[in-house]
Amino acid sequence: MHEMRYQREVEFALRIAVAAGVNARRIRAEGITAEMKADDSPVTNADRDNERLIREAIESEFPDDGILGEEGTARSGASGRRWIVDPIDGTLDFVRGNRFWCVLVALESGGESLVGVTHFPELEETYWAAAGEGSYLHGERLRASARTTFGECSFHPDGLQLGEARPHLPTVVEIMQRSWSARTYGGALNACLVAAGRADVWFEPKVAPWDVAALRLIIEEAGGAFFALDGSRSIDRGSAFGCGPGFAAEVRRAFGIPSL
Repeated sequence: MHEMRYQREVEFALRIAVAAGVNARRIRAEGITAEMKADDSPVTNADRDNERLIREAIESEFPDDGILGEEGTARSGASGRRWIVDPIDGTLDFVRGNRFWCVLVALESGGESLVGVTHFPELEETYWAAAGEGSYLHGERLRASARTTFGECSFHPDGLQLGEARPHLPTVVEIMQRSWSARTYGGALNACLVAAGRADVWFEPKVAPWDVAALRLIIEEAGGAFFALDGSRSIDRGSAFGCGPGFAAEVRRAFGIPSL
């Protein structure tokens, strides 16, 4: 890895994401317990133990930074920076034994992500980015797709079973019918495939900051576009699109999204 901005933070995030993946696989082999949260999403003992592992590592190595985690960690820090963590993204896949779950670790400051890591333990793939330094799969530089027409588009909508998707289903179906292919592997992998130029448009109607803090940076540093249904790039507006640059204007038009 060449010397870069945030190199210490990148190396830490990569290390802790891999360690959390090992931890989750160990717990799964020993036996997981799952329960439903208030939002009807599952949580397991592996989710909670991974968040503990990551939180303790951040507190040890970056004691002045804040932390926000899906499983309840919310700590303010003195530095103005904040780590945003999803200890197991895709818990449904994790519970069912599918391979598309991952560990998400991001560092942000002033609303902008500085570092983002998405580690898929079962796929043995790690996507990462640093602000101003590009996006990578392991050490390979990523570039978003240069395609521009839906006839050659691989469209990856996710979360269509949710109530939040209902108002957008006619548009989603219309785009699916116009697209070359329609696939979905879960939000994180869909987003990373957009960054890698292997998919062209990803849509998710319901997200939280820990779902997309790393993904936004990985997509944008690969030259792709990221925005929410309100047109902003914010990670806390509850929805997310990622696409190759040639699709951004058409996706905004189709969904009635303003250009801010």
